Amino acid sequence: QVQLVESGGGLVQPGGSLRLSCAASGSIFSILNMAWYRQAPGKERELVASISRSGSTYYADSVKGRFTISRDNAKNTVYLQMKSLKPEDTAIYYCNTEYFGNNYWGQGTQVTVSS
Repeated sequence: QVQLVESGGGLVQPGGSLRLSCAASGSIFSILNMAWYRQAPGKERELVASISRSGSTYYADSVKGRFTISRDNAKNTVYLQMKSLKPEDTAIYYCNTEYFGNNYWGQGTQVTVSS
């Protein structure tokens, strides 16, 4: 069983920055591949970024160059640093991992980009 808790969302103006955090329970974090998804109103959930247990990263084209995913295995935490935010980045952001074929999600954190 893996529990994920996101934090760091909020309201930010276009061009601003936010850093999301996702804390994972348990002692297996270092072997997990982690990902951030987002879901905007009326749209399907989409993959934003992922980081493997070895540190390899992937970014959706829409966030490449603006978002950075990282992890701190000592703190069982994965981060999503978001810069140059745009109104279209407004969504609920979810932390995700898979372990032994089971998909685990956090409760989500709202990010709103608006002036």
